[in-house]
Amino acid sequence: MAQLTPLSTLLAAGTQTNFAFLGEAGGGKSEIALNFALALARMGGKPVHFFDLDMTKPLFRSRDARELLEAAGVTVHFQEQFMDAPTLTGGVRRLLNDQNCYTVLDVGGDYIGARSIGGYAPLLNRDETTVYYVINPFRPWSATLEHIDRVLGETLGVSHVELSRLRLIGNPNLGPGTTAEDVDHGARQLVEMVGPYKPVDFFCVEEGLIPRLPELPAPAVPIRLYLTYPWAEQSV
Repeated sequence: MAQLTPLSTLLAAGTQTNFAFLGEAGGGKSEIALNFALALARMGGKPVHFFDLDMTKPLFRSRDARELLEAAGVTVHFQEQFMDAPTLTGGVRRLLNDQNCYTVLDVGGDYIGARSIGGYAPLLNRDETTVYYVINPFRPWSATLEHIDRVLGETLGVSHVELSRLRLIGNPNLGPGTTAEDVDHGARQLVEMVGPYKPVDFFCVEEGLIPRLPELPAPAVPIRLYLTYPWAEQSV
């Protein structure tokens, strides 16, 4: 049985007020960021502000779950776009500086999207901020160490986030048809590739798979899936 760390336990153990999610496009950042924001809202004590900074694609944007977030008490910030024209969302700097609230940044689109937070690097490299880099070993540019290193290097280059500040999250997810065997295979593949250089803090796993999971090389954090194709039944 996999070692489990509920998201609420993970968050309660720290003192951070800001959480930013970076990584390859399509790696699952938005899904994980949504789960973090909802868990923070359930914890209470401070208002939660969620920024959808994805500028690169029309599918699987966290802004699509705006009603869900707002129903949980989360304030959602994003800027409407025309086609794929880059836009900036206001209020990021002010809220990153506000220790009386939680701030979650969903930075979509690998190094292209990461450009949007380059100006906030001094705030992201502080102790009250955790920057997570999400790696899905089943994505095309995360299949080898060379691919991971390339995308990571490009992302850090434009975001100016310090490598020493970065925490790795594994997201071995193939979509709605993912099995426990897929998760186990992807988790071990990822740790084999990046483990000698930087540890994987934990793996995000759809909660329905948890009872069937074998022991993984890092703790499993159960999450729910809120973003799906329009024609697929939502798992909420």
